[in-house]
Amino acid sequence: MGVEKRMLRDKYMNKRKAMSSEDIAFLSTKIFHQYLSRFKPLADQNIHIFLPISSKKEIDTGLWVDFFWKNKIQVFVPKIIKNRIISVAYLPHSDMQLNHWGILEPVSNIGENVAFDQVITPLLYADPQGNRIGYGKGFYDRFFANLHAETLRIGLNYFSPYELISDVDEYDIKLNHLVLPNETLSF
Repeated sequence: MGVEKRMLRDKYMNKRKAMSSEDIAFLSTKIFHQYLSRFKPLADQNIHIFLPISSKKEIDTGLWVDFFWKNKIQVFVPKIIKNRIISVAYLPHSDMQLNHWGILEPVSNIGENVAFDQVITPLLYADPQGNRIGYGKGFYDRFFANLHAETLRIGLNYFSPYELISDVDEYDIKLNHLVLPNETLSF
C-alpha cells in the first residue's frame, strides 16, 4: 500500500515551505559532500544538472556547478522548449535569464546531444524503490526516456524515503541513486 503522488507532493512542498534559508544552505552543503563521497566526477565528463528554483526552496546546486567548472567537468543545464527539456552547455560566461516558472536557464536555444555520465535531477520526493515525484509536468521522465542506458540518474533530496508511491505508471522512470544529507541510496 502506498500514498498517491498528489498527496506526497503536497506533504513535501509544505515541508519545504517550513525550511529557512539557513536550513537550505546547511542541508545543501551536506548533500553536496555526500554526493562527492559517493560519486567521483572526473575532468571531461558530461553532467546535466538542474539550477534551483529559489522560490520552491530547492537544493542549492551552485556548489556542484562551481566544483564541476573548477575540475573541468562539462556542465549542461535544462531549458524547456515546447514542453520538453533540451540540454544546453553551461559555462561561467553563459547568458542566462529567468523563464516564466522562475527557473534560471540559458538564453541559447541550442541543445547539445551528448552522452551524459550523470543527470542530477530535482525532485520533491523519492520512494524507497527510486520512484520520484517532481512538480507533475513529466519533463524529467520524458528527458530520462532519451538517455543512454549507462547514464546515472541521480536525485537530490532533503527528505529520506519512507512511503511508497501508490500511483506509479509506465511513464515514470526510476532514479539510480538518491543523495540525502546523511546517506546515498541506490536502486
